Amino acid sequence: MIRCEECLRANPPTRVSCLYCVAPLPVTESSQRLRKPVLRQPEKHQQGYNNILIPPDGVVSDEIINQVATLLKLSCENVQALMSQSVPTPVARTASWEDAELVTERLRRLGLSCTTLSDEDLGLSFSDNTLKRVRGMRFDEDVLTILLAGGEDVETKWADVILILSGRLTETRIEITERLSRKPEKELLDTSEFFRDETVVDFYTATHPFTWRVGASGFDFSCLENEKALIANENIRRLQRVLVARAVNAQVDDSYSSVRNLLELVWSTQQENQSSGWRRTGPGKLSVGLSATKSNETQFTRYSRLRYYFSNSK
Repeated sequence: MIRCEECLRANPPTRVSCLYCVAPLPVTESSQRLRKPVLRQPEKHQQGYNNILIPPDGVVSDEIINQVATLLKLSCENVQALMSQSVPTPVARTASWEDAELVTERLRRLGLSCTTLSDEDLGLSFSDNTLKRVRGMRFDEDVLTILLAGGEDVETKWADVILILSGRLTETRIEITERLSRKPEKELLDTSEFFRDETVVDFYTATHPFTWRVGASGFDFSCLENEKALIANENIRRLQRVLVARAVNAQVDDSYSSVRNLLELVWSTQQENQSSGWRRTGPGKLSVGLSATKSNETQFTRYSRLRYYFSNSK
């Protein structure tokens, strides 16, 4: 057993941080071999630490894949798929830096290239609003003017646009209204399901740290002039072609669609449950409304910032 230097309680030798006060535990020669990372996802209000696997140069042996699968608690098929990607991908997300660093250390011992990035490293800290939703644009020969909500205008040179990344945001919302009663099962009064599928384009510049996001809905496509179509998804495709044609220094990235299923292993689609509270529907009758929303926007934003991090670090 290992005694925590903060709370003085005994912990199993496999622990990296204290089971009781979460303080980092001292490393001894014997515990160095026995330590195992705790792959616990952080809470929504907590900062997370992400292990990012760099694509290996050659073929990885089945023995290494088996050891990685055991370490990350994934199937061998999923590990093989992660290693076959041509872009850096997340393989674990933990609530503590110590656990994340242990994962990185073990992967490096197996001959793999891995790095630990916190949410703050990716520009996803809670204190900074790095995501800016673009409501319109103006095109000049050398300058792109970005129009934001509230009438704010930001100018940047086309030559400073360094990354253009496309993806799709999906959202499913289920709403249920139930009548409260003394019976074991509540009476279902109404249920509705809503689905939203939106094409988005993120782009980044060398002069700003923000994610500039253009969505098919809520954007003024008048900048396309004669090229403007009647369908929003077609307009955003045309807008992306214009951005790519003018931003000659930008890297164009459409990898999200190919890695999206693998991202679910670590950066899973977020689900949020809400209650609209009690409502009186008649004399002595009460009902309650519940809703469950499932969206991949947080996942796409994390991946977008990850691609920006690596494109900006070259």
